[in-house]
Amino acid sequence: MLSKAFPRRMTVFVLVMLLVEFLDEFTFGVTETAWPFIRNELDLNYAQIGLLIGIPLFLANFIEPIFGLLADTPRRRLVMVGGGIMYGVALLWVASSQSYAMMMLALILLMPASGAFIGTAQASLMDHEPDRHDQNMARWTFAGSVGMVIGPLALGAFLLIGSGWRPLLVLIGGLMMLAAFIVWRLPANAALRSHASDADDAGEPEYGLMDNARLALGALKRPAIWRWLILLQFSDLMLDVLFSYLALYFVDVVGVGEAQAGLAVAVWSSVGLLGDFLLIPLLERIQGLAYLRISVVAELILYPAFLLVDDITLKLVILGIIGLFNAGWYAILSGKLYSALPGQSGIALTLGNVGGLFGSLIPALVGIVASHYGLQAAMWVMLAGPVVLFIGLPWRTDKPIKLEESAAK
Repeated sequence: MLSKAFPRRMTVFVLVMLLVEFLDEFTFGVTETAWPFIRNELDLNYAQIGLLIGIPLFLANFIEPIFGLLADTPRRRLVMVGGGIMYGVALLWVASSQSYAMMMLALILLMPASGAFIGTAQASLMDHEPDRHDQNMARWTFAGSVGMVIGPLALGAFLLIGSGWRPLLVLIGGLMMLAAFIVWRLPANAALRSHASDADDAGEPEYGLMDNARLALGALKRPAIWRWLILLQFSDLMLDVLFSYLALYFVDVVGVGEAQAGLAVAVWSSVGLLGDFLLIPLLERIQGLAYLRISVVAELILYPAFLLVDDITLKLVILGIIGLFNAGWYAILSGKLYSALPGQSGIALTLGNVGGLFGSLIPALVGIVASHYGLQAAMWVMLAGPVVLFIGLPWRTDKPIKLEESAAK
């Protein structure tokens, strides 16, 4: 029994998809930790940093829905490989940027390339085992957390040898293009929709781009879909948005040096890694929604305490506990969105980008608040995340409905 279950759950295909996510979060860990250095080199203010984070995300959400619709066609592998190559090129551009304008242009290219490569990899992983969305999203999140932990450590190592964030991004850009080549060389697979026989194996009809666009518009008429989209965007306040400002908060508000700020980032990432690892077996035993409700209540208590305490050691301890309890938020909420759209992972990806139009404005909003009222005040905006989750989490999961069935009704 075990010998049959293991290959089904952890294959070469699954490992390659997890590698793609690892590289993406490794990149994220490097760039977010490097913001104090980037700010100093390019002479940026809070508003400019917020715009560098928010505007590329906002613009990408107008482009990425096309990739999601194409992901539910036989062009999925082509979308992935092309996205991986452009991701690598964009990282080389970021590494060579010497001005605010050039950095903005490079990030505007990087964000949709990331969506094409990483988003399509996630959709492919969801299609690989449609009955295990929550569990495979937990594995996906854990792989990303490993990358997020190693990223700041790698940056620290490069700084110790007298290098910096620029050479490290050049190295990562090369690794991204190598990963794209590996995806290109993978055998035909139903989850990649890369061969004519795959559609028959998957048991799903093939849809064209316009068919998928019609189905996506139909899905937006369902309140349950909007619920998961809204909860996903607000959950990010305590995930990537908080992470984006964490190093700056410790440097500019707490008043520690850049090395200690890096320690805070490492504490957050390391404990989050532990939480993501523990989530994998946990979701085999309890319902994801039950875990979410408990963790949200914990965050409503912990985050204000983190902002209010002055002792740096206690602040780091609370930060670590916060990172432990928000583990699984993205994995479970994303899994619920995919489960609500069975057999349509590309459309789920597209609708996630639609929701991201709002979410991408949040980092810029935090930056603007910080510029007018200070970063200390702006950090309280993050508390909206657990508040909205506490209000919006359902007590039961809605029954999945195939989009073509919904349209027929």
